[in-house]
Amino acid sequence: MSKSPLQLRAAYSVCRHIARSAAKNFYYGFLVLPSDKRDALCAVYAFMRRADDISDDPSLPVEQRRQKLKEWIGWLSLVLEGVKTDDPVLLALADSQKRFNIPLDLLEKLVQGTAMDVTPDEGQLQYDTFDQLYDYCYHVASVVGLVCIRIFGYRDPRAEKLAERTGVAFQLTNIIRDVKEDSQLGRVYIPREDLKAFDVDPAVLANGSAAAAMRPVLAFEAQRARDYYCSADELMPLIDEDSQPALWTLVEIYRRLLERITQRDFDVFSERVRLSTAEKLTVLAKGFLRRLR
Repeated sequence: MSKSPLQLRAAYSVCRHIARSAAKNFYYGFLVLPSDKRDALCAVYAFMRRADDISDDPSLPVEQRRQKLKEWIGWLSLVLEGVKTDDPVLLALADSQKRFNIPLDLLEKLVQGTAMDVTPDEGQLQYDTFDQLYDYCYHVASVVGLVCIRIFGYRDPRAEKLAERTGVAFQLTNIIRDVKEDSQLGRVYIPREDLKAFDVDPAVLANGSAAAAMRPVLAFEAQRARDYYCSADELMPLIDEDSQPALWTLVEIYRRLLERITQRDFDVFSERVRLSTAEKLTVLAKGFLRRLR
């Protein structure tokens, strides 16, 4: 499919706007990248955002959401084969996929990951074991990491497993932060085996004693996340030098978020824990300094 430079510039501009508006933490890492890699990550994010919006649309029945997700990945396949489209997200992603040789199966897995929150019993989701949760984290976060390192650039195959584990660290941090909001949607991501080990009944999430009861198990999951963050440190020197500041920025923001939760004694119930814009800008500035070295 032939695309004019003007069409591509406009398509990437749309994707940058989507990423800037919605990628609250990830966009800071994008900013430290060279422009071509930044545009590619924005295209990937915009593609994922569309899939997320479909999977989270409460106005659509579950089966209709699943069908729309299939159609979304189907359209990408058609565009990659040369079928014309006016969709700016598909235009930009198809260009990035070819430029950075991103495997189509990884992009398909991105969409499959968003579908994992769409259950036949809408609002009823829980995992029995950490192995099951790991599989979920792999599809919704590790696959993102595997796509990112294609754009970042790497030669050592060890980078792939390290990127997978880094994605798990990010997702565990999100799960700990969002445990209250997720429970209100009927989604309990903390595995039953971990809740049982700390004698916690999932029903406690619906009452006022959740903060005290959940503290030990959330501390356990936080230590698990820290262990996975060690993979990010090993990954850093394996990706292209011009992308290392971006990875450092992303990891630093998420690590600080996890430590902020720890400092609050894992009270993620009284208010949503987050880093301020000023704190994120401070990390971003340090990322830019690393790029200038």
